[in-house]
Amino acid sequence: MESRKKESIEKKLFHLLIQKKKTLACAESCTGGLVSNRITNIAGSSKYFLGSIVSYSNSAKVALLNVPEKNIKKYGAVSSQTCLAMAKGVKSVFSADISTAVTGIAGPGGGTSKKPVGLAFIAVISGSKKSTRKVFFKGSRESIKNKFATAVLEMVYNLIG
Repeated sequence: MESRKKESIEKKLFHLLIQKKKTLACAESCTGGLVSNRITNIAGSSKYFLGSIVSYSNSAKVALLNVPEKNIKKYGAVSSQTCLAMAKGVKSVFSADISTAVTGIAGPGGGTSKKPVGLAFIAVISGSKKSTRKVFFKGSRESIKNKFATAVLEMVYNLIG
């Protein structure tokens, strides 16, 4: 087990999902497919990873993930409500055991005082467990996206581990 501590979160998640015989699907907005890319960088991830939907626009969230348009209007695209709806939608599309979603503002523009650059919401659904988390990171657009992706993978791992 000592060697597992040094493994990447992607590799740890791979071992855990294979061991538990669970499938995973992702819905991504602000990460633009980075979470899925990191998962599929591990050979054999097709044993558990069913796919993802990159729903960058609000219209894609509504059309592809069945996010209620009223949620986006009331709470915004970057909200726990929209994120959880994205996770529910992708779980349904792929019939996955576990789903995750992320929506946020990677910057450098697009932030407001209430929703600054570096803010994201992450949701994970596994069976009857539903969890959402608000995160905030600073840095360049690329580093923020990477931190968001790591936070998503860690949240999935921690919820099911």
